[in-house]
Amino acid sequence: MNSLELERVSVSYRGPLGDFRAVDDISLNIAEGESLGMVGESGCGKSSLARAVMMMPRPSQGSVRVAGVDLGSLGTRELRRQRRKFQMIFQDPKSSLHPMRRVSEIVAEPLRGRRSGDDAAMVTAMLTAVGLDEAELGSRRPAALSGGQAQRVAIARALMNEPELLVCDEAVSALDASVQAQVLNLLSDVRASRSMALLFISHDLGVVRHLSDRIAVMYLGRMAEIGPSEAVYLRPRHPYTAALIAAVPNPARPRQQLLANLGEAPSPIHPPSGCRFRTRCPLADDICAASVPPLREVALGHFVACHRPLTPEAAG
Repeated sequence: MNSLELERVSVSYRGPLGDFRAVDDISLNIAEGESLGMVGESGCGKSSLARAVMMMPRPSQGSVRVAGVDLGSLGTRELRRQRRKFQMIFQDPKSSLHPMRRVSEIVAEPLRGRRSGDDAAMVTAMLTAVGLDEAELGSRRPAALSGGQAQRVAIARALMNEPELLVCDEAVSALDASVQAQVLNLLSDVRASRSMALLFISHDLGVVRHLSDRIAVMYLGRMAEIGPSEAVYLRPRHPYTAALIAAVPNPARPRQQLLANLGEAPSPIHPPSGCRFRTRCPLADDICAASVPPLREVALGHFVACHRPLTPEAAG
């Protein structure tokens, strides 16, 4: 069963320089218990897609289904009830926590209106599950927490409803390396123990590789490539994916020179015609400017939107 299904989702914004689509016709699914990592440069639409999944706001076009329920068909009250099934962890943990509430109150917040049994015991158990001591931290407010502690509190709060889907939008990018590793291990353990689906959004392909079953690559609002984690990382078929991987420090792999100097990305308000990556791609030719490349399967479960995809030999 799919915990998340997106069908032709688009998100449009009106800005001072004109209207633009931050997300353009994205379709994907995440199965129960599966982790999908989404990567791309800043401004590619990852966070806009995450908020569309949460219906904050609702997407401009397309449908979002969580556990088979079409969220777009729901009214405000029913959508609020359904949100127990899907939760989000934001990039800045402290800004997402109420500054005047204590840790124990923040974690207990999802239990409002449906209390049954000992809430305090449930809060203590959840804080313990994320590696925090309620006796030590339960009475503190967010300002008194470290970044890693605040992110663990945010995770604990999100898990109180036992969601079927957890959306993490750059959830570890503000943390130092050692705390990042702790939080990533925690997310991996929680997903495995609860069979929870995970949408993990990051600009760091190296981090995504180790947490995800599949990797999706976005570029200027569109899907460039999606496939099994190791296949995408070791045998990328889209030139943009290859460039992202070339930027990941790895002493065991010589840096790919094909796309070493990409230059600046085009404006999302006025994207190039056809393939949006063509203005930075040395493999581009006339067809790349003339038509949008469809997302097509190049290996089992491995899809790429490119008129001139890399061969497995060149990709590896």
